[in-house]
Amino acid sequence: MAKFLALYIGSATDAEKAESPISPDKQSEGMAAWGAWMGENANNIKDAGGPLGRTMRVSSSGVEAGRNSLTGYIIVEADTHEAAARLFENHPHFTIFPGEAIEVVECLEIPGA
Repeated sequence: MAKFLALYIGSATDAEKAESPISPDKQSEGMAAWGAWMGENANNIKDAGGPLGRTMRVSSSGVEAGRNSLTGYIIVEADTHEAAARLFENHPHFTIFPGEAIEVVECLEIPGA
């Protein structure tokens, strides 16, 4: 089976999130649904991942604060790229929490390694 990195995407700024925080009941509902999704897909999950924090951007010019819309990650295995993506249909990230999407990227082997 191939390995895939799934990136949880959300674009709300910290200020927007602070203005409309998730209620404790909604957060509990979301975490229960997330746990249920993890249980249903346990055979495909290779690294449960977790939330992502602030970004630092490194370039030939040096290191500086960066911005992106990544909120978390997980690594799964599946027979095909499409099968990996389908694992995330109706995922709590965008059905309960205010996430926009989940990007699923195949982890390729290093040529010649």
